[in-house]
Amino acid sequence: MKRDYYEILGVDRNASKQQIKTAYRKKAVENHPDRNKGDKEAEERFKEAAEAYSVLSDDDKRAHYDRFGHAASPGNGAGGFNGFDPETFGDFSDILGDFFGFGDIFGGGRSRRSRSSRGNDLRYDLTVEFEEAVFGFSPKIKVRKAEVCKDCNGSGADPAHGTETCSACGGQGQIRFQQGFFTVSRTCSSCQGKGKVIKSPCKTCHGSGRVQKEKVLEVKIPAGVESGNRLRVAGEGEPGTNGGPPGDLYVFISVKPHPFFKREGDHIYCEIPITIIQAALGTVVQVPTLQGKEKLRIPEGTQSGTTFRFRGRGVNSLSGRGKGDQHVKVIVRTPTKLNEKQRKLLQELGEELPSVYPDSEEAEGIFDKVKEMFN
Repeated sequence: MKRDYYEILGVDRNASKQQIKTAYRKKAVENHPDRNKGDKEAEERFKEAAEAYSVLSDDDKRAHYDRFGHAASPGNGAGGFNGFDPETFGDFSDILGDFFGFGDIFGGGRSRRSRSSRGNDLRYDLTVEFEEAVFGFSPKIKVRKAEVCKDCNGSGADPAHGTETCSACGGQGQIRFQQGFFTVSRTCSSCQGKGKVIKSPCKTCHGSGRVQKEKVLEVKIPAGVESGNRLRVAGEGEPGTNGGPPGDLYVFISVKPHPFFKREGDHIYCEIPITIIQAALGTVVQVPTLQGKEKLRIPEGTQSGTTFRFRGRGVNSLSGRGKGDQHVKVIVRTPTKLNEKQRKLLQELGEELPSVYPDSEEAEGIFDKVKEMFN
């Protein structure tokens, strides 16, 4: 007596198509003849799972089976294992091909290795100056990559002699053999699935169908790039195989540090030194920016570490959301190596200025608080 198809796959009767497909994949991998050589029970379980999947994966067959069970079609159940159609076989091929390494497990299809495939991507590392990253530019770079040989159009064969039909597969590109109860097709190793073999290799590419060449490309670097940014140049990678599309070129950016400016996101930071006199009395200084010099007014009594901002003097946002700012930190420099006159003047000034630290009762109160912190 036949087992229930849902029981065979281990799924609920309300299982979705994807759940049924996943369950079948698991059963097929566990019991495939390639992994269980000589195990007749595993072969029967594999066949049983395939029969169950052929019915439950088809909406009409499944509905018929749900209503009538195995009595739906005399002799072979609901459609039966012997009643597979090409579409069902194609689905099995998609499910199992990646596990067992053959492109068309049931025969009749194209070899995976003879199908067109996309070319490999390439990487180019580009180091740019700080200002180039901020404002953007269009450098020319040299990329060495494989290109289709023009003398043989990528065939690898000498144009004068061409190719001939592969004797191993008779030009089919596949070799078929019996695998358990299936007829299996594998890619022909002699012609790599092409059905043709080279009689005489092309003298330019030596039979590879490709030549290494250096190509000069102009790459547009947008304003605002940072180290680690990656730019894609479509179609400038390795050529595809069997008519497949080429890969892409990826340009990885590395930005040199600047001796004066530092960057954080879209903002620019810098430090400028001023004297004690400038900080005390106030002044106007010239500050370098990425767009040129800007005047900065230092108010009277400015303390060291005070930061000022120039709006819109930062970097263009790559997202197109405006510009950052430039932040300028003022550093008050204490004079060193004073001569006698300077020393005397500062001493006189010091006597006239109020003490930085409070005295009397207020100072004692501060010292008491410090003591409490360490006790």
